[in-house]
Amino acid sequence: MKGMLRRAVASLPRPARAAESETGLLERILSSSQPPPRHVAIIMDGNGRWAERRGLPRSVGHRSGVAAVKRVVMAADEAKIEALTLFAFSVENWGRPKREISAIMRLLYETTKRELRELADNNVRVITTGDVDALPTTRREAVLESIERTRHNTGLVLNLALNYSGRAEILGAVRQIAGKVQDGSLRLEDIDEAVFTRHLQTNGLPDPDLLIRTSGEWRLSNFLLWQTSYTELYITDTLWPDFSRADLFEAVLEYQSRERRFGRVVKSRPS
Repeated sequence: MKGMLRRAVASLPRPARAAESETGLLERILSSSQPPPRHVAIIMDGNGRWAERRGLPRSVGHRSGVAAVKRVVMAADEAKIEALTLFAFSVENWGRPKREISAIMRLLYETTKRELRELADNNVRVITTGDVDALPTTRREAVLESIERTRHNTGLVLNLALNYSGRAEILGAVRQIAGKVQDGSLRLEDIDEAVFTRHLQTNGLPDPDLLIRTSGEWRLSNFLLWQTSYTELYITDTLWPDFSRADLFEAVLEYQSRERRFGRVVKSRPS
């Protein structure tokens, strides 16, 4: 089954980068009769492998990944994407070597401090998903400062999934709802998908229209499990530090070429 899925996705047409510039790709996105995705989520995978293939420490891969983040944030804004969620650090990542965790946390602090002014100047609003309170104090304070400094911005919403677990998020929502039923503020018969969604950490954001995963891995890795039930998937072999503006534009163009059915039968688009 997995092999069939791989072949099916591999057979989908993808724009050839060599034949078209970044500007041309962006113009196609903006001129398409189909709107770009409102919300794009990205599993930024492959930093460590990128470094190892070059004989470098994994921390160098994470630092190179930051440059890709900056490229993609600006490109997403150009492509008129409303929200961009980046899977920056999972709960499971605490199981990595302490030296690597320390390097990631230091990089989070340095990047947040360095890029905050540019994000604010570009009208980007920073929010987070995950248990940010469990981050080391200085790292947490830097993230909270970026949220506060950009809270009134009205452009691209940059959602950083930090210390995040999709299962933990769902369990948290269940606990909140159960508590309200227990204290009488919510009736059991009133619980539906809309109520459940309001108790998720992503409340206020639309579900992702497009999920991009780099490095060719075929799994969700405990990321936005509830929210991605009808999300279009785009898997690329490109490692995250090499992911470019053109890579994002190509993913968006493929999204625009797809017919989203949401379980229904939809009339084919006119050719």
